Order: sequence, then structure tokens, then C-alpha cells
Amino acid sequence: MSTTATRAPLGANYRKLFASATAANLGDGLMSVAMVWLASAVTRDALAIALVGVASRIPWLLFSLPAGVITDRVDRRRLVAWMDVVRVVVVAALGAVVLRYQQDLPTPEQLAAGAPEPASGPLLVAALCAASLLLGCAEVLRDNTAQTLMPSVVRSDQLEKANGRMWAAETTMNSFVGPPLAGILLAVALAVPFLVNAGLLAVSAALVFALVGTFRPRGEDVERSRRIDWKGEIGEGLRWLWSHRLIRTLAILLGILNLLSNIAFVVSVLFVQEVLGLYEGWQFGLVTTGFAAGAVLGSLLAERVTARLSPGTALVVSIVGMGAATTLMGLLPWAVAFWLCGLVGGVFIVVWNVITVSLRQRLIPDRLLGRVNSVYRFFGWGTTSIGTVLGGALVTLGEGVVPREWALRGVFLLAGVGHFLVLGYALRRVSTAEIRAAEAAAAAETGVADDLPDAGQHLDEQVADGVPGPAAGTAAGNVDGASPAVREQ
Repeated sequence: MSTTATRAPLGANYRKLFASATAANLGDGLMSVAMVWLASAVTRDALAIALVGVASRIPWLLFSLPAGVITDRVDRRRLVAWMDVVRVVVVAALGAVVLRYQQDLPTPEQLAAGAPEPASGPLLVAALCAASLLLGCAEVLRDNTAQTLMPSVVRSDQLEKANGRMWAAETTMNSFVGPPLAGILLAVALAVPFLVNAGLLAVSAALVFALVGTFRPRGEDVERSRRIDWKGEIGEGLRWLWSHRLIRTLAILLGILNLLSNIAFVVSVLFVQEVLGLYEGWQFGLVTTGFAAGAVLGSLLAERVTARLSPGTALVVSIVGMGAATTLMGLLPWAVAFWLCGLVGGVFIVVWNVITVSLRQRLIPDRLLGRVNSVYRFFGWGTTSIGTVLGGALVTLGEGVVPREWALRGVFLLAGVGHFLVLGYALRRVSTAEIRAAEAAAAAETGVADDLPDAGQHLDEQVADGVPGPAAGTAAGNVDGASPAVREQ
């Protein structure tokens, strides 16, 4: 890939997609604090709070595979835009419910001090769960489809550059700007972050509708009958992923890492309040920005790190870094330490995300991209619901054995140690040689060998050209997600 290619403009469509992602992720950043803060103002039950998180993750387990079939059959631009419209309606409705009952709610600190739970508590928990479930269904379709847009918007040799800039903006909005802003808006009224998010999602939908060009799947099999063969088409995506050793390994690793991360971070709001002693919404939003700060720093360093270490080594080092950061969060009872650990973890989140997402976009045939992506996410995101339930249950059970503080700390320690246990599998299955061989095979099959760089070449060239590096995926954490946990999108 030439220096000229890395300097080529990304185009008007990319700018629209970039602006849409920025607006939507700012809204997601607001929701990442507003949802859990509202839950913590209704109940101190860790399992009940976990159920709100589970409701948003269940669709990834149940709906990911059909979503891939739909993605490979329709205009992807319209599908992304209409899912944003659905999210506008759901978030606005939830905001109206919160507006109705917000005057009757105690503060989280008052609840922690022994104040009775509000009479509207069960209704609000139910509303949070219902909204989380509906938003989760829309996001399964939206996020799976949105990732398939990028190869239609920019050239193959611009994917790292385009993804890097996109992730830097998404993470800054989702995790660096959105959470503390949500804390400020919560001080005005609990309903405000929800209503502002509805407006931001409307802007996102309008920008995606404005994309110009053809966004239907390309390839020999895209002309299908109107009748969907769900089993056959899902099976085709599943067989492709399972027969591809590298992508299969990354999907399994993603699932394990997301499970571990969600064990800890589902109760992060209680950890921040009760262990760190931060009971103001803006404090919670601010302390979780460490991940975003790390992502921004990583956007400047990740390409150099990946080029120096090689992709395979960089992935393994990322697992170690994420595990160490999570472990130290559970051990150190200071807000500054929590923020600094998030900073370190955010850098490694970036490295993992840019390598694996770009690999999927480059290696998976376009006609199968939606379905294989959905299978990948089924493995990678389906486990988040398990981790979320497990995290809440472990805290609830742990309180009967150890003090509440150590029950909250314990889930972070368990998740951190789990990262190190995964290393054995990663070391045997992921290597730079295997990555380069997979890229070469995909290039030979599609006839675009010229688009593929030699090992490290594209990274060195982009750094020399001053191209910003990649940043983390969405939110303060899931390597694919909405809590400080990590795995790509």
C-alpha cells in the first residue's frame, strides 16, 4: 500500500458516517451513566441492577444470528437509519416515564444510608428492563449492520485509517464526554439525559439516511428469493466462521473476555459509590473516563505498538494489559487508581479492537460479512448476558461470606485473574504468521493482493504520514460494548 493511498481523502460519505457515529455515541455515553444511576436510585440490590444490564444483552444471544441474515439481504444504510429511529422512540418513551416519577426518588446515597426504596421502584426497574431489551434488539441489527457499511464507504487500504478515526471519536463521545456530561444533566433532572439522547439519535438517523451510493451486499449469492432460508443462510455464516481457524479463535477469545469483563463491570456503579465513596452522578461519570482517556492516548500510540510488536504479539499483550488493569481496580480503593487503571486498560482495548475488527472486514467475503459478523458477535457478545447475571449473583452470594466491600472487589479480582488464565489458549492459537497467511489467502481469493501490506508496512506508513491511530470500540469498555469492559464491535 502506498503513501498516497494512506493520504487519500476518506470522502463525504465517511464524514456523514463519522458525524452520525459521533452523535449516537455521545447519546450512548449519556445512557451508560443515566441507566445505571437511575437503577441505583431505585434499589441497592446488585442482582436487580444486573437484570437491567442482562435485558440489554439477551438480544445479542438470541437475535445475533437472524440479524446477520437480514443484514446480508437488505440495503444496509436504510437498516442502520431505521434502527436509530426505533431507538429514538424507545428512549423518548423511557424519558417520559422517568419525568413522571423523578420527583419521588431518593438519591443513591440516601438509599445506601438506609432510606426505604420508592414505591415507584418496581415500575421503574420494569421500565428500565423493557427499554433495555428493546434497545438491545435494535442495537443488534444496527451495530452488526453498521460495521458492514465501512468497506462500502472507504477503500480496503484505508480501513485502519477509517476505523481508527471512527473509534477515536466514538470512544471520546461514548466514554470521555458522555459520562461526565450525563452526571451534570442528572443534577438538572433524571429525565434530561434520556431526552437529550433521543435528539442525538434523531440526528444520527438523518445523517445515515443522507449517505449516497449503493449499500446492498455485493457478491454472487446476494440475489436470493424473497423467502428466507433462515437455517441455511445462518448455517452458511456459521460454517464459514468455524472453518476459518483465525476468526474462530478470535470469536472464542472475544466471548471469554467479554464474559470476564461483564462479571466485574455490571456492578461498577455500586463499586464506585460504596468502595470509592463517590455518590454524585458527575463523579461516577468522571471516574469512568479513564478508559476513554486511554483510548485517546491509544489512538496516538496503537499503530506504533502494533508495528513494533507485530499483530499476534500485540493481541496477547493486550490480554495481559486488560487483565492487570482489572485486577488492580479491585485491589486499590482510590478513585485516582481506578481512573489510571482504566487509562492503561483503554490503551490495550484500542490495540485489540483495531487489529481484530480490521481483520474481519478484510478477511470475510462481502456477501457473507453480515452473517459471519453476526456469528462472531453471537460468540463474542452472547456471553455478556452470562457474565452480567454471574456478576450480580456473585456479589449477592458473596455478601453472605465476606463484607459487602469485598464482595464488590471480588468480582474485579476474579475477572482480572481470568484474563491471565486465557493466555494459554491465545498463545497457542494467535500468531502474526497466521494473521499474515490469512490475509494473503483472502487477497488471493478476491484478487486484491495489491491492497495488502507486508507485515507492519501499513502501520509504519500511516504513522509517518501523521494518520491518527485507532481507538477503542464503543463505550467505556466492552471489546465490543457499553460498560468498562472491552472487546470490539
